[in-house]
Amino acid sequence: MQPLNNDSIDFGWFLAYKFFNSLFLGLSIGAVFTLYEPLSPAIFSAGGIGLALATLAVATQYHRLFKPYWFFRLSISVELIILMGILAVLIYPIDKPIALFIYLGYQFTFALGNYLVRCETLLFVDNRRLARLDVAKQIAYLVGMGSSWIGYQILAEKFEITRKIAQVTALHWPLLGIEVIIIICLICAFRRPR
Repeated sequence: MQPLNNDSIDFGWFLAYKFFNSLFLGLSIGAVFTLYEPLSPAIFSAGGIGLALATLAVATQYHRLFKPYWFFRLSISVELIILMGILAVLIYPIDKPIALFIYLGYQFTFALGNYLVRCETLLFVDNRRLARLDVAKQIAYLVGMGSSWIGYQILAEKFEITRKIAQVTALHWPLLGIEVIIIICLICAFRRPR
């Protein structure tokens, strides 16, 4: 098996990818609770079982997946699924099918979460680079959470948008822009083989 190495990844672009990825997470974290409202509690139990089984299945394939080829493809798959979820919120009314679609999309991304973090650690074994990645992620996450709080306040007080669904839908417009930036940064982070 060809080991992971960071020769095929541009660290600057990858750092930007992780920053915007965490910014997105910080902005969107409160929205999922509103989006999941139409779902019954039983779905979350079944989803938890599915997530555990999917994560287990991915872990059994680490010997095949720890390659830049798979790291990029699975990362871009996660981002495209998130992009589809954003578009679904913007296009369709929030009801049970959309909530289930978004929930399943997030479960898929969570199932790959351990793998993606382990790959990242194996790729960037230098403590300074790992520290830069983690600092950028935490700063972006904090900025995202603060921005969403301010955004919800502005929607309610300035524009008098007080319904939760309307607020969450409005938030998805900036999320769409950030997700496009995330995808661009991810594509730019992976260099073409020489």
